Amino acid sequence: MRIERILAPNPGPYTGEGTNTWLLESAGSAVVIDPGPIDHDHAAAIAARLDDLTPVGVIVTHTHEDHAPLANPFATELGIPAYGYAPGPAFDPDLRLDEGATVEFGAARLDVLYTPGHSDDHLCFRSDRVLFTGDHILGGSSVMVERMGPYLSSLERLRPLDLDMLYPGHGEVMDDPGAVIDWYIAHRMQREGEIIDAISAGAATVGEIVEVVYREVDSSLHPLAARSVRAHLDKLVEEGSLRVDGKSVRLPVEGQT
Repeated sequence: MRIERILAPNPGPYTGEGTNTWLLESAGSAVVIDPGPIDHDHAAAIAARLDDLTPVGVIVTHTHEDHAPLANPFATELGIPAYGYAPGPAFDPDLRLDEGATVEFGAARLDVLYTPGHSDDHLCFRSDRVLFTGDHILGGSSVMVERMGPYLSSLERLRPLDLDMLYPGHGEVMDDPGAVIDWYIAHRMQREGEIIDAISAGAATVGEIVEVVYREVDSSLHPLAARSVRAHLDKLVEEGSLRVDGKSVRLPVEGQT
């Protein structure tokens, strides 16, 4: 299988250099993963790379606006189906994918892994010893998380997989998947500990927690950080480790539930 990255022209604080569109080719057939936002020049760049290949599907890892909107119009133009977990903003899959499904092209296939957490509709795709991770794992940074419990469970599911490479939705390819996954889990647990420490020191709102825990992070990223903090707080509340009173959070007093 041949793998080629086509970088979408949507750089920014949330997307890095841009969205990684992956073109996968096997025996003359091809699939496209995460075509990105609607952009004529990017669509033309993908079409040019397809050249004399036979495309069989346009696939999205999740429906965030930097990954999915081009999928339907581009698939329609090529006369092939768009694949995804479920409908979302500016995307409606022709064929839905879930855990255990496969997408075949040429002599290769993609195995579908349902990996919620970054979003409820997130999928990763495995082919032999490589994994296309979307925004579940990024190259060179951590990710925003909407639901922390499922996210950590999704990371744990990847640990036993025998992988050589990770191909992310943003950033560079990673060649030590085990170490990357371990770091991601350790990082999230470190953040959780820092959040608990911030609450113990008097931080009572999401904004106050972000100011303490993410004080060394560029403030332009604080809105994303706030979403991950809320996800950690929801997890702690579900576990009984935290109480919420109105808009304030606090650790439970010993003996209270």
